[in-house]
Amino acid sequence: MDADEVLLAVDPSLRGTGFAVLQRAAGKVRCLHFDVIKNPPKLTVPGCLLEIHTRLTDAISRFQPTAMAVESVIYVQSFPTAITLGSARGAVLLAAAQRGLPIHEYAPRRVKQAVVGTGAAQKTQVAFMVRTLLGLTVTPPADAADAIAVGFTHFQTTKFPAPAALRRR
Repeated sequence: MDADEVLLAVDPSLRGTGFAVLQRAAGKVRCLHFDVIKNPPKLTVPGCLLEIHTRLTDAISRFQPTAMAVESVIYVQSFPTAITLGSARGAVLLAAAQRGLPIHEYAPRRVKQAVVGTGAAQKTQVAFMVRTLLGLTVTPPADAADAIAVGFTHFQTTKFPAPAALRRR
């Protein structure tokens, strides 16, 4: 029987960072929690980054994950958008690094392929599939569904639990 693994999965964005806490036990994956960090337009960029970092740090304290899975950088045509997304990712990665969590990154196309079967899937398809695959009673908001999909991809990719030395309990 596999030891329990708890994973914090994140889909970073400045105004709508989705995150989920997934658990794999005895080869079965279940979602313990999901949410979206919604930062209002009037909140400054530094304020948004602080909120992302604070909420994820709280989730790490509450759920004690053994690792983090995060969506990797996507191609964007706008330099300002790339800087903003990079800043949000920095706040996410810092929260994990401060706790010594191993960080695993997955490309968006790879995540969609793992969950839906095609790398060009729409957000609604991802949300429907994570609900179906994990037996959720509600369809998560798109940003949270993307985070769940990142976590599901991680568990598909890593067939075995993290070594005991990496588990933090």
